Amino acid sequence: MTEPGEVRASDAEREAVVEQLRVASVEGRLSLTELTDRTEAAYTAATHAELVLLVQDLPASSAAPAPAPAPAGEGRKRRWFVGIMGDSKRRGKWRIDQELGAVAVMGDVRLDLREAEVRTDTVDIVAVAVMGDVKIIVPDGVIVDIEGVAVMGDKKVDVLEAAPGMNVPVVRVKAYAVMGDVKVVGDARAQPLQRGLSAWREHWRALHGDDWRAVGRQLRAEGRELRRQLRDDRHRGY
Repeated sequence: MTEPGEVRASDAEREAVVEQLRVASVEGRLSLTELTDRTEAAYTAATHAELVLLVQDLPASSAAPAPAPAPAGEGRKRRWFVGIMGDSKRRGKWRIDQELGAVAVMGDVRLDLREAEVRTDTVDIVAVAVMGDVKIIVPDGVIVDIEGVAVMGDKKVDVLEAAPGMNVPVVRVKAYAVMGDVKVVGDARAQPLQRGLSAWREHWRALHGDDWRAVGRQLRAEGRELRRQLRDDRHRGY
């Protein structure tokens, strides 16, 4: 609830904070989960003070932007994780500054991106599962773009995505499954991370109660319903 005298946040101010968060992530100052959490909070912020809390531990927006990553094919090699009749796992704090590849042949590959420092605007992953499983764990609130082919196998996404129009991280997956599975799952479908309450989270908790994240979940639910309605309308020829 907004207190008397508090300055209301504008859409332009929200977008400016989201951009500052994106730059901080590319510079390695925020994990993917922190970026997603703060981005969601920025879009649901009601006052200017709430926005300030989200970036109080980051450099001012006037700081020089991070250098853009090199285009594909110019010295950037894909980082591979391979499980052949065995397991390959990557979780915890790690750095993503290049495209990723996961290959599971009669084995399992598990990539947990939630605590990773993502130095690129988009996480690009090629996932191949041959009589094996590739599981990619992401924070709820990212956008997942998956394409590819499944032959006697499955490729699927189970993530609570952001509402339309939000400038949130994108995870792009090219999936090839042959008698295997490629799955992208969100935080709600995986073992939750142990997160401490930072200063901005404590403030939001005081303002919105213990269930303040329900605001973001409601926005995502409304976005999914809107997309379903648009898809149904197209099928009816409207």
